[in-house]
Amino acid sequence: MTTRITWRDLLRRLRWDLLDRSERFYYGYWLIWQIPGLFGNMLRARYLARRMKAAGANLQVMAGCRFRSIENLEVGDNVNIGYDNFLQARGGLKIGNNVSTAPGVKIWTVNHNYDDPDADVMEQGQTDKPVTIGDNVFIASNAFILPGTTLPEGCIVCAGAVVGGKPYRPYSILAGNPARVIGYRGGRAPGHTPDEDADKSVSAAVSASG
Repeated sequence: MTTRITWRDLLRRLRWDLLDRSERFYYGYWLIWQIPGLFGNMLRARYLARRMKAAGANLQVMAGCRFRSIENLEVGDNVNIGYDNFLQARGGLKIGNNVSTAPGVKIWTVNHNYDDPDADVMEQGQTDKPVTIGDNVFIASNAFILPGTTLPEGCIVCAGAVVGGKPYRPYSILAGNPARVIGYRGGRAPGHTPDEDADKSVSAAVSASG
């Protein structure tokens, strides 16, 4: 049986939302989330930093970004969150210093459970898995960082990559779906030297980062 939503229901829900401090915070963010220019970037950073678990200096948040469970988000110094990013931090999200994300990046820290085929998937709960992004990392356009991922210092994630929940070596260059290591920045990983073809594919992928 379908339940009809009335205007009274909507107004009651709005009142409850505005009385809830967490929900009221997101209503306030909605008023500024598309303001353009450096002023908008700085305003969003100032507003959001108050609710983050930790926020370093010189944070910038581009227009159109969305956040969930921002109280579990930690960011270091000189972090730039690109246009239309979506950060879901319920499971814990830690971003280091000098990190930049290009437009359309998504970072997720929670998965739906689905192991029981006889139960409604919406009733099986969720599993939180923290994500850690180290210092000096760049994530290119439309990449998706999945729950449980650890990106250590110096990693590059190419455009459109889907990075699985596992650790990687410092200075790894990741591309594809599922993402794989296609090289290392400056050959810094012990025992690995990027070949010429890998270098060419890296340049092409990163150039699409916007």
